[in-house]
Amino acid sequence: MDDMRLVVTGAAGRMGRMLVKAIAEAPGVVLSGAIERADSPALGQDAGLVAGVGASGTPISSDPAAALANADGVIDFSAPAATRAIAALAARARVALVIGTTGLSADDLTSLAAAARDAPIVRSGNMSLGVNLLARLVRDAARALGQEFDIEIVEMHHRMKVDAPSGTALMLGEAAAEGRGLTLRDHSVRGRDGVTGPRKPGAIGFASLRGGTVVGDHSVIFAGDGERVVLSHHAEDRSLFAPGALKAALWARGRKPGLYSMADVLGN
Repeated sequence: MDDMRLVVTGAAGRMGRMLVKAIAEAPGVVLSGAIERADSPALGQDAGLVAGVGASGTPISSDPAAALANADGVIDFSAPAATRAIAALAARARVALVIGTTGLSADDLTSLAAAARDAPIVRSGNMSLGVNLLARLVRDAARALGQEFDIEIVEMHHRMKVDAPSGTALMLGEAAAEGRGLTLRDHSVRGRDGVTGPRKPGAIGFASLRGGTVVGDHSVIFAGDGERVVLSHHAEDRSLFAPGALKAALWARGRKPGLYSMADVLGN
């Protein structure tokens, strides 16, 4: 099979540059398109040179529709509004889409579900292979430990992160809820202030910390009577997300339309 032709959105941003670099270094994939917003100063520049990996022959463009016309897939780590637009274009072109965007609303998710009727879409709050293993462990621990253990999720990110809780924290919360046979929507507690009263049975609590240049720290605490179990992941380099995204893209190539997760990619 020919190399998978991939488009990267936000190609001049931090994550975009890492994805361009990862594609240049990985077998089985090739960069066929690089997208940026219409006012980006990087427009027209070679995406490989912007990423620091040498000329790729792919100039950065603001026309995603044209890029997707000659692609097998697209990787999107952008913002919710841009992700919705890219999903609609991927559905029209019937190409694989990998989404690492966080902060998506219920309406955003509805739009993605509609796009997934015509394209295979892999969406995850975190593409790290380690985090996705952590999610599986959290699901298993929640199931095994039972309601006697309270669940709290603590996450910390850099000062520039705009959404809270993080997409990864929510993914871990969903895993915990699934292990307990609950819905996160009905049991999530997002911060506490003032006289809150005793903790409600079955609650899944979230605490979000922001500061410095922290890439991403996540801990899921199972607190029982006289003991605690803590499952953690610490991301030390943003580039660790790129290999997972490429793995997801290659997995999605040729799949039937649908909405998938990294658990599907990893066979969890």
